[in-house]
Amino acid sequence: MATSFSATKVLQPLPLNSTRSAEKPLLSHQSLKGSSSFLGSSLSLKKPFLPPQSQRRSNAVVAVSDVVKEKKSKSKSSISNLLITKEEGLVLYEDMVLGRAFEDMCAQMYYRGKMFGFVHLYNGQEAVSTGFIKLLKKEDSVVSTYRDHVHALSKGVPARQVMSELFGKTTGCCRGQGGSMHMFSKEHNVLGGFAFIGEGIPVATGAAFTSKYRREVLKEADCDHVTVAFFGDGTCNNGQFYECLNMAALWKLPIIFVVENNLWAIGMSHLRSTSDPRIWKKGPAFGMPGVHVDGMDVLKVREVAKEAVDRARRGEGPTLVECETYRFRGHSLADPDELRDPTEKNHYATRDPITALKKYMFENNLVNEAELKAIDKKIDELVEESVEFADASPVPARNQLLENVFADPRGFGIGPDGRYRCEDPKFTEGTAQV
Repeated sequence: MATSFSATKVLQPLPLNSTRSAEKPLLSHQSLKGSSSFLGSSLSLKKPFLPPQSQRRSNAVVAVSDVVKEKKSKSKSSISNLLITKEEGLVLYEDMVLGRAFEDMCAQMYYRGKMFGFVHLYNGQEAVSTGFIKLLKKEDSVVSTYRDHVHALSKGVPARQVMSELFGKTTGCCRGQGGSMHMFSKEHNVLGGFAFIGEGIPVATGAAFTSKYRREVLKEADCDHVTVAFFGDGTCNNGQFYECLNMAALWKLPIIFVVENNLWAIGMSHLRSTSDPRIWKKGPAFGMPGVHVDGMDVLKVREVAKEAVDRARRGEGPTLVECETYRFRGHSLADPDELRDPTEKNHYATRDPITALKKYMFENNLVNEAELKAIDKKIDELVEESVEFADASPVPARNQLLENVFADPRGFGIGPDGRYRCEDPKFTEGTAQV
């Protein structure tokens, strides 16, 4: 079946003994001018290749520009050439503005001592979360990383619940026990943020297996649920990533692996840590499509996401999508962000995804300034309310520390009197002598 991922060029594999010149690396930050396969960046790439059909399934590999060009060329009408309707544009804009405003407020609250531990913000990467998650159904699952606040918001978790969780309050989505890096919502099928890189990918693969099992074994014909796993470029050198790509392709699981490649794994440049920086190429190696997309453009992300999600719902298996994006802040709020070149940071600041969406909507007469200002005002009030709600909410009781730790509460041991500690009220209150 032909799809939007049909390749425009099929190239032969590189020979196994091919070498790379030290003077001419695959990727280079030398120039910020000109276009390249690494969309919107200063990077230059050799051409991609697709394994022969005799060895691989006929899954194609393209850059998103080909997807968008193909869609736009189907009609000469200016109306049909639009990538979004007005209503869709307003939804995308509101979600991205919410993510940005929420994270900016988190920075304020962190420096005021309202939040503790490490807090990793998503500023600059909003196009990825919005582009994928706003296409999902409530029953679809999302698995995130430690940079998970905006993924939860995009999936529908109320801002007051996310903010309360960051404040460590009982009204948070995890009753204050998860904090910044562990957002979870059973109601919204947010299966967690994960602090250790790579540990969420097996969980996402298991969720996708559940959907397939329910449909094919339990005969739940209406179970077309998909799973989206978000993770960064640093994760792609870890074993779980490869194991789950193999398993997902082998069983044709309904999952989309989304690499949010912001070019830096904490303070390690992606170009220094990865032998072949083109992460999307790892998809065809396991028999699934690999797609590279400009992660600073929500409309391009959305076009690729549509096809990947539809493929998964049709039972055609997984897709690997590499979104080249950039974070506008340090790795966390404790990071002074002194390792990245100011020129690089300034380059990506000019490619702000929210600004780009506004420009597209204005140029195509989809919205006016007053409509966007109304959304900005609505979001500002929503974020302010979430802070007031979180600040006024109660902190967890001491005895809540013993919940959701062991399946058997007696796992807390036996006290000097021979009784289980969990049966001693003073122990749960924190007043027992231990």
